[in-house]
Parts: sequence; structure tokens; C-alpha cells
Amino acid sequence: MRRIVVDDLSGPGIAALLREHLEEMRSITPPESTHALDLDGLRQPEVTFWSVYDGAELVGCGALKELDAVSAEVKSMRTAAAAQRRGVGSAVLGHLVAQARERGYARLYLETGSAGFFAPARALYRKFGFRYCEPFGDYRPDPNSVHMTLALVP
Repeated sequence: MRRIVVDDLSGPGIAALLREHLEEMRSITPPESTHALDLDGLRQPEVTFWSVYDGAELVGCGALKELDAVSAEVKSMRTAAAAQRRGVGSAVLGHLVAQARERGYARLYLETGSAGFFAPARALYRKFGFRYCEPFGDYRPDPNSVHMTLALVP
């Protein structure tokens, strides 16, 4: 049974999954274009982090970072290698969108890579209705990044 729970980021399993995530992002993207948050960044008060479990197995994670009273950013979406192609990414993104709506945000944003490696992620975001947009927040134009947004209210 799949469950998605708020995580305080203290367990070794989530630390290992996030370490794997950061290492992979840093191996693909130049340092100035790597925007993945480390554990300290994810522990900030404006960030809520969720872990996804199938039974006792940690299969993925994702976070929302509040940007202001009406918008948030999707951060740290990751599916464990052994759980890929099992719908974990869709479950996480669906949960994040639902949480953002429940919190009353009008808009969600995200930044992801522009390289071919990130094509499946971009396809998932488009499937959920995200559209390409200009850089937001502190992001600047970068050939290694794309920015996307989803309006949560009509």
C-alpha cells in the first residue's frame, strides 16, 4: 500500500535518496545550474517535505517551498531507482498539486533541466498541466534550465 507522509528528514533512507539525487544532478548539470536543495535547504521553515513508501520501502519524495502567500515551488522530486516506472512520480506530483491547492496557492512553479535526461520529468509536468514560463524568484535565464508553472485557480 502506497502512502505519502511528511518527513522530518532525519532518517538514513531519505538522506541516502537525497544524496543520490544531488550526486546525479551534479553529474549532469554544471554547478551554477544545479538548483537541488541539500538536507539543510530542505529543512527550512518555508519547505514541507514528503516521502513516499510502498509498504516499508522508500520509493520517492518531493517538497513544496513557499515563495509567497499565493505561490510555491515544487522541489526535490525523486523516484528511487528500483521504483521507476511504477507511478511514483505521478503520485508525488499529484500530492504536491493537491497540497498546494489545499493551502490556497494560486500558482505552482518549478525549475528542471533542459537536457535530454530531464525529458521524462518535463513530460510528466506537462501531463499535469504545467506550461513553460520565464524564470521566477531568484532564477535567471540559463541554457541548462527550463521553468514551468501551473495555475491552480481559474
